[in-house]
Amino acid sequence: MKGYKVKLELRIDWSEIDVLGHINNLAILKYVQAGRVDFLEKVGLLPIKPENRTGPIIASTSCQFLMPLFYPGKIIVYSKADTIKNTSFRIQYELINDKGNIIAEALDIIVFYDFDKNIKLIIPDELKNKIIETGK
Repeated sequence: MKGYKVKLELRIDWSEIDVLGHINNLAILKYVQAGRVDFLEKVGLLPIKPENRTGPIIASTSCQFLMPLFYPGKIIVYSKADTIKNTSFRIQYELINDKGNIIAEALDIIVFYDFDKNIKLIIPDELKNKIIETGK
């Protein structure tokens, strides 16, 4: 998709079908989570290292379900950072089915966080540059 540098392709699993015969919304949120983890790994924010307990924490997540998704098939999760602030950044997602249709759009707000002090931190310039380079 236009403007998205990070792409993750996932196989739809039969176990994700709900009683109505389409993929359950919770499974779609798991695809968003997989996209988030993939993006954060590429930026270098995961895994969190025990000696330096700082890293990403989710402040907010939202998803708009645009059309049903069905088994069998694949789903492609595109992600990019579209906003970077002092202590947080936003990841935008598009989820695309095998036919090229957008089935969902999602947003996460990620805060750079100190897990020992329970405070948000200023995102270092080096990390900001990596976020921009990876996905903006």
